[in-house]
Amino acid sequence: MKHLITAALLMLALPATAQEKLSVALDWTPNTNHVGLYVAQSQGWFEDAGLDVDILPYTDTSSGTLVAAGVAEFGILSAVGFHSQRATGADITAVLAVVQHETGRVVFNGERDDIQRPADLDGKIYAGFGSAWEDALISTIIRNDGGEGVFDTVTLGTSAYEALANGSVDFTLEVSTWEGVNSGLLNRPQRAFRYADYGVPDQHTTFLGGNGTWLAQNPDTARAFVQAAQRGYDFAANNPQEAAEMLIAETSGMLTNPDLVRASMAALVDGGYLQDPDEPVGLIDTEMFANITVFLFEVGIMRGEDGRPLDVMPDVSSWFTNEYLSQVD
Repeated sequence: MKHLITAALLMLALPATAQEKLSVALDWTPNTNHVGLYVAQSQGWFEDAGLDVDILPYTDTSSGTLVAAGVAEFGILSAVGFHSQRATGADITAVLAVVQHETGRVVFNGERDDIQRPADLDGKIYAGFGSAWEDALISTIIRNDGGEGVFDTVTLGTSAYEALANGSVDFTLEVSTWEGVNSGLLNRPQRAFRYADYGVPDQHTTFLGGNGTWLAQNPDTARAFVQAAQRGYDFAANNPQEAAEMLIAETSGMLTNPDLVRASMAALVDGGYLQDPDEPVGLIDTEMFANITVFLFEVGIMRGEDGRPLDVMPDVSSWFTNEYLSQVD
């Protein structure tokens, strides 16, 4: 009898159902593009959905590679990186648009009188990050303004912003809601050219993506995770400063400039980057997705497994889905 009572007590002490473990890989060190994940974690919404979610730190292996290989079920993916990997046949599917519109821009010192339009960038020095996308993007913008699209490139990575500030380079690319905000906090005057003003289609710059095979085999778990993350981003869109504090707390000191986090969250929300009016947070726009894919195909960014530019525009209808989101008809 004693053994039966002990067993019964042990059963009562155990959760009714074991939480399902899954992981999500970050595309960079923690920042405000990841805020929905950390809000969901902070508020216990993953746990409420029966999930034990491990947010994997950024490594030299891209989040898209980790997701495609099945090392992580989900990942935060840069849009261009996602399209490039998907073109090679990588097993990844976009399931939520983290950022609804293009946040990137061509930026230069705001006190420069010799740069008034993109054509003025011809022959100048660009501080780059080493991707083919950059050359295609900047050349397109300059040519669409009547220039030749010829410039010198030095690959500096994140050192580009210091180089721009000290005048050793003429221009670079930045994310307006992060590096752009930081430049404002540092009192570094800037001016910028928006891509869409010069013939580059608008795009969702960041996605939450999942391993395609895993999604097909685990639709209920996928839906539970995506909707918990969506709830986190929805909270952030409506409560940016509270979300900023959760992001700071959950990342345990990894974000060393709280003022940047708070200002970045304000920029994301005030600029309408987290949510379009009358649409659920996270919705992937079919037309926008198609337009940027056509652009990437036409400028030769989309390459197959052999490394050569694709000869035929791919059918991208299976590259993304809104089916795991809540409040979507």
